[in-house]
Amino acid sequence: MSKAGSNPRAPPAASVAQQGDNIAHALAGAGGGLLSMILTYPLITLSTRAQVESKRAHSSTYDAVRRIVQREGITGLYSGLDSALFGISVTNFVYYYWYEWTRAFFERAAIRSSRASKKLTTIEAMIAGAIAGSATVLITNPIWVVNTRMTARQSSPSSDNGSLPEPAAAAPKSSPSTISTLLSLLRTEGPGALFAGVLPALILVINPILQYTIFEQLKNVLEKRRKVTPRDIFMLGAVGKLLATSITYPYITIKSRMHVKEGTNEGMGQAVKRVVQEEGWSGLYKGIGPKVTQSVITAAFLFAFKDALYEASVKLRRRVPAQLPGK
Repeated sequence: MSKAGSNPRAPPAASVAQQGDNIAHALAGAGGGLLSMILTYPLITLSTRAQVESKRAHSSTYDAVRRIVQREGITGLYSGLDSALFGISVTNFVYYYWYEWTRAFFERAAIRSSRASKKLTTIEAMIAGAIAGSATVLITNPIWVVNTRMTARQSSPSSDNGSLPEPAAAAPKSSPSTISTLLSLLRTEGPGALFAGVLPALILVINPILQYTIFEQLKNVLEKRRKVTPRDIFMLGAVGKLLATSITYPYITIKSRMHVKEGTNEGMGQAVKRVVQEEGWSGLYKGIGPKVTQSVITAAFLFAFKDALYEASVKLRRRVPAQLPGK
């Protein structure tokens, strides 16, 4: 009888434990994202500016660094860092929470169906990535619109010719804050501007789907042979992001262009057509060098940091109950 009486309590306890695990993964992902973003942000600046500037602007990474430092100093390489850190923490928290929630759902289903392995299949990993990615895009797109505006310095219609304004003519003495950029955007373009580029961003959900599917499947193969080490996690994260970013880069370019294109309702198809007409097909791959480098390094550090932070949180959760009074 006592056994039967304890059954109703088991599901809630398991549910609370799973919820705690989801949050632990989400917090670890947010922390890993913050650390990796700080390490690689100058490369994000270079890539974003290359994406939104016209073909008349600088073409080499060295020239890009030189021009930015001349115009704005070293701090110019970190334009929009505050909004980026806020954005990446929210993005990763939302993504990892929903990814782990969906993963747990599929694992429970595998156990109920008596499947040989509860590891996610390729299709299940892709579905989990799609759900997590779509939720993340809809929640965080406004943050990244503001961040792209700050990073690209596209604050006036006069810069629509694609080149960045020179400091003597148009650049302010001090960089606008995240809040002032947001308020200016709302005042001049309305709330709808915060969701500019949301369609290519939703299409870009395929990027983390590819990244995490490649990562999970390679990890599963490696786990069958030996124990996975932090170095393995670092390398697998890099490989997954390299392939995913290389495949989806044209959409990344279009999303950045749509984020900074003020006062227009240009659709994604029109944006692609305009870039190809004005700059050729190579225009869709502008800034791919710094972007791929940044994405690979960021992803590698993210996976490594996240794994370490998650393991630390597990140890902390085990230690805290043991130190509570009466335990």
